[in-house]
Amino acid sequence: MSAPTLELRSGESWRDPFPMYRALRDHDPVHRVEAGGPTGSFWFLSRFDDVFTAVRDTDTFSSAHGLTVDSDSPGTQMGDATPIVFMDPPDHTTMRRLVGRGFTPRQVTELEDGIRTFAVERIEQLRSDGSGDLIAGLFKPLPSFVVAYYLGVPPEDRVRFDGWTEQIVAAAAQGNIGATEGIADLLGYFSELIEKRRTDPGDDMVSQLVQLGEDDVSILWVLGFAFTMVTGGNDTTTGLLGGSAVLLTEHRDERRRLLDDPGLLPGAVEEFLRLTSPVQGLARTATRDVEVGGTVVPAGDKVLLGYGAANRDEREFGPTAEALDVDRDIARHLTFGYGAHHCLGAAAARLQARIALEELLARCPDFSVDAAAGEYATGNYVRRHLSLPFSTQS
Repeated sequence: MSAPTLELRSGESWRDPFPMYRALRDHDPVHRVEAGGPTGSFWFLSRFDDVFTAVRDTDTFSSAHGLTVDSDSPGTQMGDATPIVFMDPPDHTTMRRLVGRGFTPRQVTELEDGIRTFAVERIEQLRSDGSGDLIAGLFKPLPSFVVAYYLGVPPEDRVRFDGWTEQIVAAAAQGNIGATEGIADLLGYFSELIEKRRTDPGDDMVSQLVQLGEDDVSILWVLGFAFTMVTGGNDTTTGLLGGSAVLLTEHRDERRRLLDDPGLLPGAVEEFLRLTSPVQGLARTATRDVEVGGTVVPAGDKVLLGYGAANRDEREFGPTAEALDVDRDIARHLTFGYGAHHCLGAAAARLQARIALEELLARCPDFSVDAAAGEYATGNYVRRHLSLPFSTQS
């Protein structure tokens, strides 16, 4: 057997990265990738315990130099507009405390009626048509609706907002965020919205942050936070939902368990999160020489934390780690990160998944998706479908 190697995936190659992950976990869990193409040298961690330890150790594994393996990660040189994801404690802790007020489970559940209405309308259209693209019909527009709600985008502006979102998410996946007109349009729009919210605040996140005043957060930072919401809250949820539909099509016995006992669905969402891992990995930079699994990672090196690989590690999840079990008892997983950088939008993503899958199963219990004909988006870090053919019948 040849030595396992890591290939950064994108587009079609995202279809099945899991044998590669398994080989790395078993034979080279602290894997060195030499410089080549657009990236420099970096390390890849694939076992759960190693990734879990690293993601919690923000002193040793820093986010301040970017979350990609490129030497110059976009977003880290934005001054006052630097997004929270590129901060380490204590700055990260301060900003997270401010923005976290809008992401409590109680506040997230206030969204439930709106999400359900949106999902039912889209599912009923698909059911009426009998077939269609499940991504375009539901799984892409739903998270855009939720992000717009959080940011206080008025209903009359949602069509424009959705267009900008689509452009920016696509550009971000290519690491080419500055090359799209959508970013200028979106930032201009939010500059105006921020000024409006100074005198006419609402219940949205932008209003909450603006009302804190310049002493706590700058207007540029509010702008950076809005941008982070757009880039981080859309394609990840689309990846979760599309991947879940594929799993439910491939595992009819597990689908039957959910149909027979809908009360299993909240727990099943955790299993879908674990197996889909929309963010397959993010990078950190070692701040000191650190030993991982008996290998020394030198200070200054990039380390790619393999969430998608770690979430299927038999050492953590047992011999059936790579199989769907909607009643699996999951103590922890890495889909939302862990510790200081645990995803702020986790509760919102869980809520969207629970409602969308609940309504899909109730209204189209015999649905199927054609996984082989589905297309994957480009980009090395988020695994998501661009399209996924859907039928109301098996």
